[in-house]
Amino acid sequence: MQEGDFVEIDYVGKIKDTDEIFDLTDEKLAKEKGIFNEKSDYKPVNIILGEKFVVKGLEEIIKQMSVGEEKTETIKPEDGFGNRDAKMIKTVSESELRKQKINPIPGMILDLGNVKARIQSVNSGRVRIDFNHPLAGRDLEYKVKINKKIDDNNEKAKAIVKFLTQEELEAKVEDKKVIVEEKKSTPEEAKKKIAELMKKYLKVEKVDFVQSF
Repeated sequence: MQEGDFVEIDYVGKIKDTDEIFDLTDEKLAKEKGIFNEKSDYKPVNIILGEKFVVKGLEEIIKQMSVGEEKTETIKPEDGFGNRDAKMIKTVSESELRKQKINPIPGMILDLGNVKARIQSVNSGRVRIDFNHPLAGRDLEYKVKINKKIDDNNEKAKAIVKFLTQEELEAKVEDKKVIVEEKKSTPEEAKKKIAELMKKYLKVEKVDFVQSF
């Protein structure tokens, strides 16, 4: 495999020293391990190598593999979710959080849009918050299998849309244009990224998003 390839993969991601699974595509295994989440979509994932759809270390493993091959490898923090950075730990006023209707409790995870942070401590009106990724500084173990390489442009278009919207939408390539059939309005930032990737890899000039009623 090489950069620019579209591939379908199955994987199980674990924290190396605890054997704790943090991500996987296998619904049966999720149920066996007692970590099944009804909101999760347990299906193979389509990625574009070189576009950071997965962590750098996993991309590098996949590049050394062939269709049908399965590997289990360890990934160091610098090739995973990064090393922990003391500068990413901040102290804020408890009153400021309460103004945002947040009742800070140690261990609580704050969802701040594109960033998740964990409250480390609450003491004397001050709240210590860790903005490092929860898996920063951890060795990871990935078991990954390449199911297939995607060559069809319509499948590539659908793969791009699915990864960036988490929805199964129809996407058809017609001459130099792609038509994406929306079920609901897609956020503008997602539309821009979808169009950027489609123009780059499908060699189209235009991407239309349409809704049918």
